[in-house]
Amino acid sequence: MKSLLTLDDVYTLYKIDHSLKSGGMFIMHHNNHSIQELLGFRHQFDGLLLSFVLTGTVRARIHFLEHDVNKGDVVVMLPQLMIDIQKFSKNSEMLTIGLSLDYISAFPTLREFITSDQLRWQPVIQLKKEELILQQEFINFMRKYYLNSKSSKKDEILRYFTFALITSISEEFPGLSQSMNCSISRTQEIIDDLYALLSKHASQQRTVKFYAQKLNLTPQYLTTLVKQETGKSVLQWIDHVFTIRAKSTLKISNSSIKEISNEFHFTDVSSFCRYFKRNTGLSPKKFRDG
Repeated sequence: MKSLLTLDDVYTLYKIDHSLKSGGMFIMHHNNHSIQELLGFRHQFDGLLLSFVLTGTVRARIHFLEHDVNKGDVVVMLPQLMIDIQKFSKNSEMLTIGLSLDYISAFPTLREFITSDQLRWQPVIQLKKEELILQQEFINFMRKYYLNSKSSKKDEILRYFTFALITSISEEFPGLSQSMNCSISRTQEIIDDLYALLSKHASQQRTVKFYAQKLNLTPQYLTTLVKQETGKSVLQWIDHVFTIRAKSTLKISNSSIKEISNEFHFTDVSSFCRYFKRNTGLSPKKFRDG
């Protein structure tokens, strides 16, 4: 059972032409209609996502925290972070570039970029006006090349474009570093550790006690800390992450709903159906068929 969306999953799920698949990346344009579809499918991606807001505004929850993203902003979503688009304006338009971990590994100089605690906690970057104009021209050209180029060296050229794009984004780091403390707090460490545990165990472990024990904390302390920091309880986050897993599996897997309920360690399929409907408002079958 997949715990994260891979590049192949994204191509299948969002019906991207597989003939465009270029060495570990995708470039996808979102208009108002396609952003609406994202509201019903919260997920994680096993790679790096760069989203550019071309028009409008978007509110998204990334790594437990809500962010308001405006026209011209860049959102850098590091590998395996939870992505939950909650609200958007009617004129919203975005361009997203996704890079697999294998793709990123071809650029050793980018390792620091994708492991940055600063970006983990502050993923929205506001570019200067002059930089914004150049960047939008560049990403639009990059998308056209991705969609239309027939060059035998298309993958290689897109890699150069990608490296140039991320390098230009990374130039914003000096200002970012000055605007926040480079060392993360103990509370942020606990939330990061909880996130890692949820990513690994939420498919089978759905009690606060389990995660509190793993973190050497009492359930009450963990619940209070997480609620104060994120606005949601630990149990709500367990339900949230599990729902992401369940939705991903229902959309991608060919397994029956009974087989999926067994994989998620439910005692019977009815318990799984009740749990899923309580958290989504739909039965597993209706969600899968929708």
